[in-house]
Amino acid sequence: MHNLIIGLAIAAVVGVVAIVTRRRRIVDVPTQRNFSVPSQIDRADFGAPTQEWLIVVFTSATCPVCADVSAKAQALASRNVAVRIADFSNERAIHERYSIDAVPSVVIADTSGVVRHHLLGPVSATDLWASVAAVRDGTEPHPGECSAG
Repeated sequence: MHNLIIGLAIAAVVGVVAIVTRRRRIVDVPTQRNFSVPSQIDRADFGAPTQEWLIVVFTSATCPVCADVSAKAQALASRNVAVRIADFSNERAIHERYSIDAVPSVVIADTSGVVRHHLLGPVSATDLWASVAAVRDGTEPHPGECSAG
């Protein structure tokens, strides 16, 4: 009987310790990566295009998605839209100047170099074309602004 009481006491102490330890355990929130996208670019860095809109696609030769995004962007080149591809291996200084840390990164800038819209990662042709149409029509808010409605 004496051994049974000692066993129950030990089990109770272990149970209390387990409950306290479990409650004290704090689960860390997963790290959230924020990627850098410029809000203003110097159009002279990209050959000083005279078109009203400039699309810059920041890419890397080691990125399997970049070629696809570049091709979709180049299809948008027109009298009013200039498209420039800034590959990391050829234009490392441009990537560093604008703190580009994720590719593919697409920025759409106006005549003043103000970035009106950006896209990160893989993008469908429809989404890219719709983004350009929205900024050209003035229906796309500036990055960081809220849209009405």
